[in-house]
Amino acid sequence: MSGLAATHAGDRPSASARVLNMVAVVDRERLEEIEARLARVGRYHPSVSIICAVGPEDTSVDAHAVVAGSPDALGQSYEQVTIDVAVDHLTHLDTIVDPILVSGLTTLVWAPHGYPEAVDSLLRLAQVVLLDSTAEPDIAASLARVSELAERAYVVDLAWLRSTPWRERVAFTFDPAEWRPELEHISSVQVRHAADSAVAALLLVGWLASRLGWTPEVLARDDGGRLSGRARADDRDVDVTLEPIAALDVPGLAGVTLETDDGMSMSLDRASGGLAATRKTPDGHTYTWTVLGASRGEGGILGEGVRQALLRDPTYRPAVAAARAMLP
Repeated sequence: MSGLAATHAGDRPSASARVLNMVAVVDRERLEEIEARLARVGRYHPSVSIICAVGPEDTSVDAHAVVAGSPDALGQSYEQVTIDVAVDHLTHLDTIVDPILVSGLTTLVWAPHGYPEAVDSLLRLAQVVLLDSTAEPDIAASLARVSELAERAYVVDLAWLRSTPWRERVAFTFDPAEWRPELEHISSVQVRHAADSAVAALLLVGWLASRLGWTPEVLARDDGGRLSGRARADDRDVDVTLEPIAALDVPGLAGVTLETDDGMSMSLDRASGGLAATRKTPDGHTYTWTVLGASRGEGGILGEGVRQALLRDPTYRPAVAAARAMLP
C-alpha cells in the first residue's frame, strides 16, 4: 500500500512516495553517524524514518521532525522524526513509536548499536528486522538471535548482503550447461574473510550446503581462528576451510576457492575495482578476468538492506540453519 504526499523540501516542491517506515534505535552520541549513513543510501532512503536516540542519562522523551528532499531530478522527499529516549523507555518503545508510524506501510526496525529489548518491543509493529550478524562477536549468539527473530519477522542481514556478489559469481560459474555437472564433484571450499566476519564465511558455506544438499558437520577451530572440517555430500566429503585475513580492514569476504575432484577450480579474490576471478579447467588451462564493480561499499549495502525490506530471499534462513550446524 502506498500514497503520495506533496510537500516542500527547502524552496523546491517534492513528492513523498510513502512505501516504508524505518524505526532506528541508536546511541545518542552516534546519531550524526547514523544520519550520515542514511543520507548515503540515495533513492533507497526509507520514506519515513523514526530515529530513537538513546541517552543513558535521559529520563524524559523529546522529539523533532524534519522533511528533507533528495538532490535528484525526481524531487523525492523523505520525513524524519528524531525522538530522544531513555534506556528505561526501551521495553515499551512500541507505545511511543506507534502513533507516528504511517499505517498500511511495511515497517522496518534497525538497532545497529544493540538494544535487543527495543527490537523485541517494536516487533509488535514491525514486519522486518534489519541487522548485521557480524556486529555480535559471539557467532553462536548472533546466529541464535537471527533464528529467534526470523520466527517473528523477516530478517535482512547486512552480512548476507555483503556476500551477494560472491554468491552471484559462484552461481554464474556453474550456470552453463557444460559446467553444471561439476556441482556434483565439488571436493573443497575455502573461504577467506575479515577477522571479524567469520559469520559471513559460515553463511556462504551454509548457502552452498543448503542449495546442494550437503550435510554440514561441526568445524574445528585452531589457535589462529581458522575453522576447518567437512560437509557430507551423497558420495563424498567436501573439505571446508574458513581462513581469517588480518590485513582485510573492511567487513566481509576476502576470497573464495572451490575445487572439484576432477581437477577443476575457481577462485574469487577481492581486488581494486571488483573481484579477481580465476578458473582452472581439468585439462590444465587457466583463465583470469575481473568482475567489475562487485562491491557496493557500506553505503550501498545499507541501501540494499532497506530495499530488501520490500523483497523476500528464500535462501537466507536455510543458510543460517546450515551455518549453525557447523559452529564449533
